[in-house]
Amino acid sequence: MEVKIQSEDTPESTASRERSAASDHALSLSVERLPPSALAGDDRYISGRNDRNSILIDGGRFLMGTNDPEAFAGDGEGPVRETQVDSFYLDECTVTNAQFGQFVRETGYRTEAERFGWSFVFHLFVSPQTSAHVRTVVQSTPWWWVVEGADWAHPEGPDSDVNERADHPAIHISWNDANAYCGWAGTRLPTEAEWEYAARGGLIQKKYPWGDVLRPDGQHQCNIWQGIFPTQNNAADGYAGTAPSRSFPANGYGLYNMSGNVWEWCADNYVTDHEKSILAKTVITSNEVRKVLKGGSYLCHRSYCNRYRVAARIPNTPDTSTGHIGFRCAFDVLPV
Repeated sequence: MEVKIQSEDTPESTASRERSAASDHALSLSVERLPPSALAGDDRYISGRNDRNSILIDGGRFLMGTNDPEAFAGDGEGPVRETQVDSFYLDECTVTNAQFGQFVRETGYRTEAERFGWSFVFHLFVSPQTSAHVRTVVQSTPWWWVVEGADWAHPEGPDSDVNERADHPAIHISWNDANAYCGWAGTRLPTEAEWEYAARGGLIQKKYPWGDVLRPDGQHQCNIWQGIFPTQNNAADGYAGTAPSRSFPANGYGLYNMSGNVWEWCADNYVTDHEKSILAKTVITSNEVRKVLKGGSYLCHRSYCNRYRVAARIPNTPDTSTGHIGFRCAFDVLPV
């Protein structure tokens, strides 16, 4: 079976019956799976719901989107439009494995990848043992494999774990999973307007959170692909997969990894007609087909997915999980 997708960079989940079929087969895998709470039960990595560093982002008006020739017009990156954002708090980092593990430990929550029995993993990260069980690849992007037993605690499949990646972003997290975490933590997902306003770090219409040059003075500022996609990554920035959530220089607001590393869920429903969208005040509904992702990931490359720019965006279904999707939390400023 081959899975058809609509987005070049991030595969979309298929019908639930396909996930269920894969889940049934996952039970027959001969490779022993580590328990989903392996990290969550290790006291060395406890990081509770209040153990987060959040940045107050003072509200204001900004120029959202881009008219850059490099933009993907079909993604709805443009046109540039003036947008108002109220003051809010945003976590300086994406939610880590340690933090997500504490959520699992306290609630017993099982992610959608765990319940469905599989998630999408980039082919180079799958071990030979797990590769032997892979039966499904994405039709137009065959580097995405459907790996049974892949989830947040087993990012590359059932023979992997996150015990040495406590400070890395939690991945294989669906939009629904992220909202469940936010409910537990007393937070919410940022709107797309909030996310982009914060990612710009006070700069006006710059391509990246730090300016217009990808590597100022030859220094890497983010975790993206270097080499020949999708077969060779020379990891010149120091990472082939995820980097710690707090890595590379922070932007002007003190936020880390707003470009690259992992795609980040936003609250918004995905639209491309911005005249009809509500940019800064989003009503979350769980039954919408697709949600917004921002920031790009460690798999982005200029030749393939030049979406580590601040204005870049892609859609995906709320139940989609992959090895390069995570999230960070926001919350409102309480009235005095």
